[in-house]
Amino acid sequence: MGFKRVEEDFTCEHCSAHVTGTGYTNHCPRCLWSKHVDVTPGDRANECAGLMEPHSVEGTTDSYVITHRCTRCGALKRNKVMREDDLAAVVALAQRTASR
Repeated sequence: MGFKRVEEDFTCEHCSAHVTGTGYTNHCPRCLWSKHVDVTPGDRANECAGLMEPHSVEGTTDSYVITHRCTRCGALKRNKVMREDDLAAVVALAQRTASR
């Protein structure tokens, strides 16, 4: 099964921000945290449901990717940085990534 676009609004379980989903939203644009809910993007079939901490960011000026690490099971998932994401949060994550 491939990508399934699901437009959902949600409240971030990390920072409590209200997020309006676009069908491609996979993390909170304010704090960059996510939730481990998908096996395949959009399927909501993962029973883990752990919070996904933004662990690192990499890429080029055209395309950055955040790697999230599940705080419950340790799984790693990669997600594109979106135009809606807080630039200061992305820069702070990049600085933490560079200092490791």
